[in-house]
Amino acid sequence: MTDSSRRDALKALGAVGVTFLAAPAIAASPAGDRKLVVIVCRGAMDGLSVAPPLGDPDYLALRGPIAIPADRALKLDADFGLHPKLATIAALAGQGQARIAPAVAIPERIRSHFEAQDLLETGGARLYGSATGWLNRALAASGPGRPIKALSIGAQSPLILKGPIETQSWSPGGRLTPDITRVSQALQELYLGDPLLGPALASGMQTEATADALGGLSVGQRDVKGFAVTAARFLTAEGGPQVAVISLTGFDTHANQGAAEGQLANHLQVLDDVVAGLQEGLGPAWSRTVVVAATEFGRTAHINGTGGTDHGTAGAMILAGGALKRGGIVGDWPTLKPDALFENRDLAPTLDVRQVFKGVLRDHLGLDRRTLDSRVFPDSAAAAPTANLVA
Repeated sequence: MTDSSRRDALKALGAVGVTFLAAPAIAASPAGDRKLVVIVCRGAMDGLSVAPPLGDPDYLALRGPIAIPADRALKLDADFGLHPKLATIAALAGQGQARIAPAVAIPERIRSHFEAQDLLETGGARLYGSATGWLNRALAASGPGRPIKALSIGAQSPLILKGPIETQSWSPGGRLTPDITRVSQALQELYLGDPLLGPALASGMQTEATADALGGLSVGQRDVKGFAVTAARFLTAEGGPQVAVISLTGFDTHANQGAAEGQLANHLQVLDDVVAGLQEGLGPAWSRTVVVAATEFGRTAHINGTGGTDHGTAGAMILAGGALKRGGIVGDWPTLKPDALFENRDLAPTLDVRQVFKGVLRDHLGLDRRTLDSRVFPDSAAAAPTANLVA
């Protein structure tokens, strides 16, 4: 790993927030030994780089120098590859333990990070429809059982877990770098349309955040995989939690995105290392685990003028774990034909993100459809759970 890529990895790790939450009824139910890890990839992770649609004839022309070459992509199937930095996830896919949903979106067409993350984490049908997180509501809806345990690694619990179930916090190594991501994103959104300030600010924020991260991390926090191994062992401890939420940042690649190598590649390496660490740390419990990685929205199909991509619509979700049902791509592929793009610029969604979450909660943790439609994801009866995700 180069010095530059190592700094990028440290930036992402410095902004990691991990929250653990135990659900009482899940512990008392037949699903009590099952584990769920949700990874929130903040900043709008580029799905067309995560799972390049190499079989789509329009992909290479749209992406130009940031397209993932076929000879560098890790083969997923006849039509899709995986980014070369996602080697662990590719290996899991080969074993039937990882799948990709390539065209997923939140229910509203929003391109603001804050608003889109609000919908992703609250699970609402509309913006600001709830002040609590869907995962907290899912666990609260599970019913009575043993006392609730919760542990948040990081300074704050993410919105996805806000609600009646209280969490406690712990920071590995004594502290985590303060998360400046929201400030950076606010400034970038403010100057997004400015041809001079926009690219300069994006580049400057990347440099500044990297410097801050280098100053705030302890040595133990620099091993991303080791950090995830430790996190996973909380889940396997006797009486430990069954659900974890991990937040990763750094996916807002407006400038100098890169292709097989570069800024985005470094953050995808962090994501892959987290999955590798979870698999190792969970040990035999991996066979009873589902990991879901999601982002607030995707990125534009076209490369922009600064070698990056802008805020888009549909993005990719990654599912992994030994409890997954073997299968191929999740959902339909809308194609990248000009007349198929949403608003002539974005990958069009074919799945609602809530459908995937519902499918996992129903088939892995045993929540019923009525609870999912009305309480966990209010007013979502039209968003049917995705079937056949869990063995």
